[in-house]
Amino acid sequence: MYIILVYDIGEERVHKVCKYMRRYLPRIQNSVFEGELSDSKLAKMKAGLEKIIVSGRDSVLLWVMRDDHFVDRQIMGVEKLPVDNFF
Repeated sequence: MYIILVYDIGEERVHKVCKYMRRYLPRIQNSVFEGELSDSKLAKMKAGLEKIIVSGRDSVLLWVMRDDHFVDRQIMGVEKLPVDNFF
C-alpha cells in the first residue's frame, strides 16, 4: 500500500520521530514521508510511533491508499526528494 505521513510533533521529539520514520519511508519534506509499505510494516511503524509521540500533544496524519496509482501527486516549486530515487 502507498502511505503519506505528515506529523506535527513537539520539538523535543522531532529528531527521534524523524530518525524512526526513515526506517520505513523516504522523507520528502521536513515533516512528510511518502512511499510503499506492506500491511505488517505499517502496523509495526504505527506501534513504534505510538511509543514515541505524546498523544495529547503530538499529531500524526496518515493517508493510506492501495497503491500509488490512486495518487495524483502534483508539485509546485522544487521537489526536494523525488520518491522514485529512494530504491
